[in-house]
Amino acid sequence: MAIPTYQEFMLPFLRTLGDGQEHKLREIYKLLASESNLTEEEMEQKLPSGKQLVFHNRIGWARTYLKKAGLIDAPQRGVFTITQRGRDLLKSNPQEVTIKTLEQFPDFLEFKELSSTSADRENDEQTKSSKLTPVEQIDSAFKSINSELIDELLDTITQCTPLFFEQLVVELLLKMGYGGYREDAGIPTQYTNDGGIDGIINEDPLGLDTIYLQAKRYSKDRSVGRPDVQSFAGALDMQKSRKGVFITTSRFSNDAIEYVNLIEKSIVLIDGKKLASLMIQYNLGVTIKQVYEIKDIDTDYFLEE
Repeated sequence: MAIPTYQEFMLPFLRTLGDGQEHKLREIYKLLASESNLTEEEMEQKLPSGKQLVFHNRIGWARTYLKKAGLIDAPQRGVFTITQRGRDLLKSNPQEVTIKTLEQFPDFLEFKELSSTSADRENDEQTKSSKLTPVEQIDSAFKSINSELIDELLDTITQCTPLFFEQLVVELLLKMGYGGYREDAGIPTQYTNDGGIDGIINEDPLGLDTIYLQAKRYSKDRSVGRPDVQSFAGALDMQKSRKGVFITTSRFSNDAIEYVNLIEKSIVLIDGKKLASLMIQYNLGVTIKQVYEIKDIDTDYFLEE
């Protein structure tokens, strides 16, 4: 029996969580491998890179899309449970769960739009290949992988302590070139008498100007409103400063965004997705798993005089 596709793994994955209990990913691998009657040879088959098992990779993408659709949740890293939406879908006794099935859920449609993953819009692999060049397919897959990594980063950060998050913010700005050397960077302030300031960092290595930081570790379903940003602006007044960076793991309301555009102070708002994107860009909290080089022929080399 051939290894099921990632879409063929979706329904079995959801059924595995149907008991409402928390299940570790390692346990799910074993259950799905057994249910799919995979041979030892199939279980040991690896991707061309040689760094991951094929069936692990396909189950991983099934898990990703189920989570994007809100059918499953991850209360902690590597542990999964079914949501009420997932239970409702199972009650309808579906014969299969595919990308088309998931498109009924707004969360999944939003994910598809943000990741711009053409691969998700096509169920037929041959049709997809005929419409996309190989480079476009790689680019599409890269965007989808990064979209999932952004969500994983935010889920991990929200499980950390507020103090760790404040330190993470300072560390990120250091990697972006602010604050000079590590010993020059601002240390996160104490929780009292800080006027809403969570950290201080130099704008440049010479310390010619100072930037004040506000860091809010909120769940992704909570937004930062105008009152929070307005309070931060007031804290900047107390410090006689006109520059600040407000970073959150969630998002900013439209009122908050409009407010910073109206005031004279320079306050930069960084929401959760932007924060995670910057962490990926500057290699903070992430490691390089695989590098692919796309090469082209050097036509100059073959020129004969």
